[in-house]
Amino acid sequence: MQIKSIYAAAKDTQTRPVLKTFSWRILATIITGIVVYLYTGKIGESSKITLTAAVILTVSYYLHERLWIWIRGRRN
Repeated sequence: MQIKSIYAAAKDTQTRPVLKTFSWRILATIITGIVVYLYTGKIGESSKITLTAAVILTVSYYLHERLWIWIRGRRN
């Protein structure tokens, strides 16, 4: 990773983490849904598990991103 990229990431606004959170979560939710369906074979149960995981993981990822931005801000 280039030094410029690290500095740019450290100066993220609130917008970028939100966009990253949702773009990743869409892809990860699709993958999770497929895997859960392959294990359960039930579309209803798979949907409930997948949507629950998506909500919890979306909030967790966003808070994780904001924490790293906050940590970077305290160092300046």
